[in-house]
Amino acid sequence: MTPARLLIIAGLGALATACSTTREGAPVSGASSGSPQPVAGLDWFYHPDAGEAKLLYGVETSDDLRLGLACQKGAGRLEITANAPHGTREIHLESGGETERFRAEGEASELTDGDFLTAEAATSAPVFQRFRRVGWLAQWQGSRRETYVPHPSSAPDIERFFAFCG
Repeated sequence: MTPARLLIIAGLGALATACSTTREGAPVSGASSGSPQPVAGLDWFYHPDAGEAKLLYGVETSDDLRLGLACQKGAGRLEITANAPHGTREIHLESGGETERFRAEGEASELTDGDFLTAEAATSAPVFQRFRRVGWLAQWQGSRRETYVPHPSSAPDIERFFAFCG
């Protein structure tokens, strides 16, 4: 055997040994479902009112709104609202692998250091149909991704909202 082959075999053996050892008492991590988890203090809140409804993600009864969806009954259209850094003119959403960017109007926010954005979309857009199925939505701002996951008690409100909107 050549010295180069011996060196490769010895290296592979050392690598295999290193990969197969664990520290005594080291915790073993379980497999993740890959689905994001709810965040304490944040949730989706459904507000139907006569001919319109809102589905808002944030802190209940506060100005801390992360994302808002609103519609007229049966219209099949949504108004999307979000806060974003100054100069941002799109709302970039993701749900279960579907992503879409919605061109938005913006104005200086009275509540944050950024802009308040408003966009329109069809309820039939793939990202919203996936949101209905998987139960979570994420918003991208640059390279930062925030997931908006309902707590078990509010999860049915997502389907109620979309059923109302049409």
